[in-house]
Amino acid sequence: MDSLLIYGAYGYTGALIAREAIDRGGEPILAGRDATKVHQLGEELGLQSRSFTLEDPDRIDSHLEDADVVLNCAGPFVDTAEPLADACIRTETDYLDITGELEVFERLARRTERAAAADVTLLPGCGFDVVPTDCLAAHVADRLPEATHLSLAIAAGGSISPGTTKTALRGLGDGGAIREDGALRAVPAADRTRIVDFGWDTQTVTAFPWGDVSTAFRTTDIPNVRVYMALPDAARTAMRVADRLGPIVRTDAVQSVLDSLVDRFVEGPTATERADSQVTIWAEAWSAETHETVESLLSTPDPYDVTVDAALEIADRTRSADAPAGYQTPAGAFGPNLVLALDGVERTDR
Repeated sequence: MDSLLIYGAYGYTGALIAREAIDRGGEPILAGRDATKVHQLGEELGLQSRSFTLEDPDRIDSHLEDADVVLNCAGPFVDTAEPLADACIRTETDYLDITGELEVFERLARRTERAAAADVTLLPGCGFDVVPTDCLAAHVADRLPEATHLSLAIAAGGSISPGTTKTALRGLGDGGAIREDGALRAVPAADRTRIVDFGWDTQTVTAFPWGDVSTAFRTTDIPNVRVYMALPDAARTAMRVADRLGPIVRTDAVQSVLDSLVDRFVEGPTATERADSQVTIWAEAWSAETHETVESLLSTPDPYDVTVDAALEIADRTRSADAPAGYQTPAGAFGPNLVLALDGVERTDR
């Protein structure tokens, strides 16, 4: 993987990916905004490193000219995805990232014609957000081609990294989102709950604006999509309160304080904690015309381990020119069985 450039390589997830890439025989280029952090990691791992910010397009372009694929691990991706993706189109470099941010998927999808004309792949969501869910959505759509409605639910435990925490805090007060008759529709945060049987237990799940509201629609062409997460009651209440306080929560002053608290107190899960973590994803497709329903379950390791494995698998396939040009989703590019190539993933139908 000597032509893979990892941007945000010194972050929690970026560093995990960089180390695993080495273990797989690769020599990725490490990059990021913080010169001290990226060069220290480069020296530690014996890899080429470079620092650049994303304000100057010419400077970005100059650092991408020797890369075949860029893997963006620098969140919040609403700040980093567009300048890097635009640079990739200009330099004819394939673009990947590990975002789960709904807004980012929608923004990058608008660049599909430009990317296709440059023979460039734009494939965001190459981690736990949204590879497992996207592949499971594609699988149930294949099982019921006439489906008109798709529901996804995620039951996960464990702690999260600083970058993921900051991204989540950025989304406080933004409300919820669903796909209805093919169009995105804003809804109040945590506007709906339902009971889902995850196989090992039934859980109350809460509507959540996961990136699949964008990606699953494009992967499956199912016009109605809702996503849910198993959340504690306190988290559900916090979402609803933040929704009412949206303008205050989103101010630069409040976000700056929250970012500082994250930098001080959030470190991300240890290897032991990740090894003890497991996730179950449920998908249901049903047809309003035939009244048929299918359900499938996917069991995966810890989200960060899935992200590392999935991102490198997709990067390798993209380097091999297996990914179509233009805007893509994981399952749209590589099919619903992509996720089964990852360690520790199992799928069952019912």
